Amino acid sequence: MFKLMRIFMFCLAAFVFVVPAMAQQDAGAAAAVAGGFSMNLGAALGAGLVIIGAGLGIGRIGGQAVESMSRQPEAAGSIQTAMIIAAALIEGATFFALIVCMLFN
Repeated sequence: MFKLMRIFMFCLAAFVFVVPAMAQQDAGAAAAVAGGFSMNLGAALGAGLVIIGAGLGIGRIGGQAVESMSRQPEAAGSIQTAMIIAAALIEGATFFALIVCMLFN
């Protein structure tokens, strides 16, 4: 797994740094294209990381809530309420982060 992650990170770094350097345009146009490309790539990577983090967080909350409800069925109502509130807070932070990624695009 670690080897695969290293290969992925190397390919990503090569893609980010080599592609703008290979552009054969005048200085003004090259700066505009490279700047737009890196901003789009940054927004896409940021949005992807936000969605992955939110999915992992909500999945963990749901899994732990179901496990705790199975251990204490009498407390299922309060556990479910707390789970929904926590998931809503994560969703709010996710939407805010996605808006920030789109604004800086």
